[in-house]
Amino acid sequence: MPEGEQRGVRGRAGGAARGLWARRTWVVDRGPQVAIVVGLLLVVLGTAGFLGVFDAVQENDDLAALDRPVLQGLADARSEPVTVVLTVITTVTGPEVLPVLVLLGTLTWGFWRKQWWQAGLLAGAMIASTLVSVTIKNAVARPRPPVDTMTVAGVETTYSFPSGHTIGTATLLLVVGYLAWIRRPRVGSLVLWFLVIVVGILVVALSRLYLGYHFVTDVVASMALAVAVLGGVVVVDRRRAVRAARVTKATAQADGPAPPA
Repeated sequence: MPEGEQRGVRGRAGGAARGLWARRTWVVDRGPQVAIVVGLLLVVLGTAGFLGVFDAVQENDDLAALDRPVLQGLADARSEPVTVVLTVITTVTGPEVLPVLVLLGTLTWGFWRKQWWQAGLLAGAMIASTLVSVTIKNAVARPRPPVDTMTVAGVETTYSFPSGHTIGTATLLLVVGYLAWIRRPRVGSLVLWFLVIVVGILVVALSRLYLGYHFVTDVVASMALAVAVLGGVVVVDRRRAVRAARVTKATAQADGPAPPA
């Protein structure tokens, strides 16, 4: 190949490499801003999903059409071993046990790993989801399923919509998964976390349906609210990352280039 053509090939290769590096640098630099947009989208999608389910409950159509059939079908399909297992799961994820586990977990996270910001985010998300759940329960005031479909009548005394167990578990798994993944973001680990989170949420939601304490719309509404809470966590966390990056950049510019040796 003539020397001129070789230089042209090397020039094009170098230009492509520089372009790839520039795009990679842009992605790294703009990552927190992109994540903030993703967080806002999660808030919008979660809120829209909740409002859609709420409308179905008010109109008694769409997803709400499954409430009674699913409730009765699961009640008819109960078996003693499954009931015992799901009762344990619903007890652990309930308001008497889960807050204690979260408190111990956040304190351990803070003292052992010295990551108080992450621990505080998790605690704040759990408090926010609880307040949202209690507020909506009292505002909507939806009665629980009939007592004859419950495994133990009289255990649940609060309103039904949304499911507190489901929103608490979903918020916990989603926020912990996000905080763990964001430290070393990889596609493989994202898929793994997604599967673990989905299975965990579905198991708890199933326990509430199977034991007769909630309708389908109760647990689905809780999942949507948990997604919105996760979006809020992402926005708050990534805004902090953006501010930290700006401070670091400003400090580096103020220091100027290192003097020659």
